[in-house]
Amino acid sequence: MTAWRERLRPGWTYGLRWKIVLTVAGVACAVAAILGVLVHNVLTRQRVDEVRKEARQDLDAALKEYAYGTETGDGHAATLDPAELPVPLRKLASGGQRGMMVGEQGGEAVMWAAAPAGGHVLALSIPYRSTRDHLRQMDTAILGSALLAAGSVTLAGTYFAGRISRRLRHTATVARRITDGDLDVRTGIPAGGKGAERDAVTAVAVALDSMAASLQRRLESEKRFTADVAHELRTPLTGMLAAAGLLPEGRPKEMINDRLHALHTLTEDLLEISRLDAGAEQPELSEHELGALAGRAVRATALPCEVRVVRDATVRTDRRRLDRIIANLVVNAHRHGAPPVSVTVDGPVIEVRDHGPGYPAELIDRGPQRFRTGDPGRGRGHGLGLTIAVGQAEVLGIALRFANAPTGGAVTTLRLPMAEAGFEP
Repeated sequence: MTAWRERLRPGWTYGLRWKIVLTVAGVACAVAAILGVLVHNVLTRQRVDEVRKEARQDLDAALKEYAYGTETGDGHAATLDPAELPVPLRKLASGGQRGMMVGEQGGEAVMWAAAPAGGHVLALSIPYRSTRDHLRQMDTAILGSALLAAGSVTLAGTYFAGRISRRLRHTATVARRITDGDLDVRTGIPAGGKGAERDAVTAVAVALDSMAASLQRRLESEKRFTADVAHELRTPLTGMLAAAGLLPEGRPKEMINDRLHALHTLTEDLLEISRLDAGAEQPELSEHELGALAGRAVRATALPCEVRVVRDATVRTDRRRLDRIIANLVVNAHRHGAPPVSVTVDGPVIEVRDHGPGYPAELIDRGPQRFRTGDPGRGRGHGLGLTIAVGQAEVLGIALRFANAPTGGAVTTLRLPMAEAGFEP
């Protein structure tokens, strides 16, 4: 019944939630990686500096012993021109400079320290395996801590993103209900005060509540104004119609009566719309044969219209209101469409079709708008006929849809509730 109304899609809030989660996770991983690299570099440098300091002290002591005549430096495990000394370090010491580097001795990782000594290279080594194992354990701990921190931040981000997403979905649901005409609904999110969450989502929710309240006040004001104007016009119009009947016959009387009847019809339409807007209409339901009912409603319009009954059905409806709906649709088809106009009954479904230019796209998408005919260049009207048809259809629980036929022309479909329980058309 509300096929022409625009619907907000809730799926975008789920996409926003996961975008926030992925962003938080990405930032957390990046920060954890950067901090892990920094901690690794600092601790590695500190540990290696300790080993270098120890090697430097042992090398200084070995050089002193060598200077005092202890050529092998046995007290400090120093040797002259050791075969396993790395080539780069040997060249450096042969050139008269001291140096240290990590290498191997007997298949084990060691820290080599070498210096020139009387035309030879004095070198010693310190075990480095424990230092390397310690650095690996440290890297494992840093990696585990980084993953734990990133996971914790991601979980926290997921929680807060979920909260934002739920509030956005709730706000979107309220917006959809407002779009469907429920102006009493509110988000319930407080605008301020103790415990209120002051953020963009709250601002949107508060703005939506304010918009709904303002729109509700304006619509109520318009409804009251329309009803008051219609009631005030009814009495003088009745008197003017009675007075016009006393005029002498002729063209002036016909013109006056025609305009007065048009104004009277408009006044009655406004009163009917005001009652529909106020929700004061209560249908008197009874069972009817839909084919006969549709034929009687079309004949009451006195307009040329073919009635076809493909399959009759018994429906439970208010005959007077359904007559009003069908009559308005037939009149609208003649006024804004083109002949031939037909009414087809197929079970609980009524289809009213003409062969004119069809409904405007705006009417199909958003429904009929009062005081807008959608076709100012054709015929007369105030755009109230379809509005009344939609309002009466809502009262009767009839699904009403506006569309255009593929071969041209406007098509209006009514689906009525069946009288028989369990019937499925």
